[in-house]
Amino acid sequence: MNQGIWTIVLLIISNVFMTFAWYGQLKLSEMHISTDWPLILIILLSWGVAFLEYSFMVPANKIGSDINGGPFNLMQLKVLQEVISLTVFTIIVALVFKNQPIQWNHFAAMVCLVLAVFFVFMK
Repeated sequence: MNQGIWTIVLLIISNVFMTFAWYGQLKLSEMHISTDWPLILIILLSWGVAFLEYSFMVPANKIGSDINGGPFNLMQLKVLQEVISLTVFTIIVALVFKNQPIQWNHFAAMVCLVLAVFFVFMK
């Protein structure tokens, strides 16, 4: 696979871990698994998951950056990462947090982000 595709795949994997690192503890609370856990334990669990996020994010940025011969400049990498992040987040919310409805304005915001990707890649 070329560097651009590897970058996108690694960013997707990274953002799955990121979403669970940030919001997984809410699902654990919703399922009454972590309701009695001290906050420090929840933070440590989230840090452990975030370590996995960084294990994919750092290589994605290294491979994808034009500084290292990749196809994307820093602005393109960042905007691409944000769109991937929100897409992964939306899919996880729809599949895991079924009591959080996705509304029309959420899709409108995503269209704006896709437009941001379009504009950042314009020459």
